[in-house]
Amino acid sequence: MLDQLLQPITESLTPEVAQRLVDLRVDDATQARIDTLAAKCTEDALSADERAEYESYVHAIEMISLLQAKARKTLAPSRLQLRATS
Repeated sequence: MLDQLLQPITESLTPEVAQRLVDLRVDDATQARIDTLAAKCTEDALSADERAEYESYVHAIEMISLLQAKARKTLAPSRLQLRATS
């Protein structure tokens, strides 16, 4: 379902925007927070607020990952063309 909802966005990706999506990374402070919450989740030690926060991160990461996969697919033909002309 998410794939279908994001289809109009991915159909309009320019190579530049697709590359920016592929290169997208979380900042160090946010990654540290995600790692902390993940460790607490593994230990079953999350508070209700922490669980909601962690689940929000997980959902956001899933959506970003899907967009990145679609961006890579968008870039694949241009990469093949670049190799063919090199």
